[in-house]
Amino acid sequence: MIEQPYGYRRAELAEPDWTRFPGWVRVTREEWESAQWQRAHCVKNIKQLRQVLGAGLSEGFCADLERDQRERATMSMLVPPQMLNTMAPRTAADEAGFTEAFYADPVRRYMIPVFSDRRGDWPSHPYASRDSLHEAEMWAVEGLTHRYPTKVLAEVLPTCPQYCGHCTRMDLVGNPTPVITKHKFTLAREDRLDAMLAYLKTTPQVRDVVVSGGDVANLPWPRLEAFVAALLEIDNIRDIRLASKALMGLPQFWLSDEVRAGMGRLGATARERGVSIAIHTHVNAAQSVTALVAKAARAMFDTGIRDVRNQGVLLCGTNDSVAALLDLSFTLLDGAGIMPYYFYMCDMIPGSEHWRISLAQAQHLQHQIMGYLPGFATPRIVCDVPYVGKRWVHQVARYDTQLGISYWTKNYRTAVEAGDPLALRREYAYYDPIHTLPAESQRW
Repeated sequence: MIEQPYGYRRAELAEPDWTRFPGWVRVTREEWESAQWQRAHCVKNIKQLRQVLGAGLSEGFCADLERDQRERATMSMLVPPQMLNTMAPRTAADEAGFTEAFYADPVRRYMIPVFSDRRGDWPSHPYASRDSLHEAEMWAVEGLTHRYPTKVLAEVLPTCPQYCGHCTRMDLVGNPTPVITKHKFTLAREDRLDAMLAYLKTTPQVRDVVVSGGDVANLPWPRLEAFVAALLEIDNIRDIRLASKALMGLPQFWLSDEVRAGMGRLGATARERGVSIAIHTHVNAAQSVTALVAKAARAMFDTGIRDVRNQGVLLCGTNDSVAALLDLSFTLLDGAGIMPYYFYMCDMIPGSEHWRISLAQAQHLQHQIMGYLPGFATPRIVCDVPYVGKRWVHQVARYDTQLGISYWTKNYRTAVEAGDPLALRREYAYYDPIHTLPAESQRW
């Protein structure tokens, strides 16, 4: 056999033993597989984290976490048991070295960031911003971003079942933190959703709607089903994508009888009308793909939807290696039937420099993962360039690697540039993390 840089091995999926944590030692399988139990037992603060993990979690870690929440965190803590159980999955909480394993865990690094994770020299890029993609500037109506000519993003609510530390919508989503006061929608939810539908009915060039937020799993199911059903009534809408990290973080929701029955109704209507419905989830590490995640994905396919796809984010310490990306992609594809779709470069939000990688490293990773996966399932690594949108990392117009500044062009106008004659010729800048630059460039 020819030796290759990466060796494929199929992994069998399982749920890590949740009873290895003292706080869940008596939790039954029936409780674990209940969406209601999962939501009721989410970890929202350090006290609850200690109650679950017990004395195996050191005081030093807790102090590190408390300082981050006080001085750096842009997202409040909210971790479902399903997600917490995938952290340090092979180490019991009472084993020696548990705190070290928890510190090193790739899921912990982005779901429960601590102060020592962040960079002391450049915790934030000087050009970091709360709404780094300027989505609110492109709202056609409140919460409906019309950035691409044929596609819109519908932010139907500002909450999730879980909060990721690197959230690109940290200005709007979740609870306030000591360093971030969240923006709030001004319209009531029903008024916002009605305004979105009214806009789409009178804007025939839109054919593709991403229903997101927040996470659609936090919208009461009858309201979500009614909104998607209304989208299916609009002739020009041909693609509907439901964005939900909860397919991984709270698969119990997607496995509930109410949701499966409702998705079956939506899937049947979509097939009758020739419309595609897909679910887009957000998995960043192979260990997050458990047997329940695979079961939820299969349940969704059984309803007749077109696809389940993954949009991960490249994060230092989580998946910034060829092996991590290929392990994740094969686990998604072979274990759960989930299509590895995109890996985004982490956006330039405050406090994210320790997660971000340079464009050059992203290009290297894209090159290195080619040829292993089927072409249709090889994820594209993209940079979401402010005012431009998603661009494959090799689409850069020019790249000053010394200063870490890349320049990008676009082929369409948003509402922001509707009257700008230079919009299609201008170059838009994106910036590498400063710590990745040579010393002279860092000083510059």
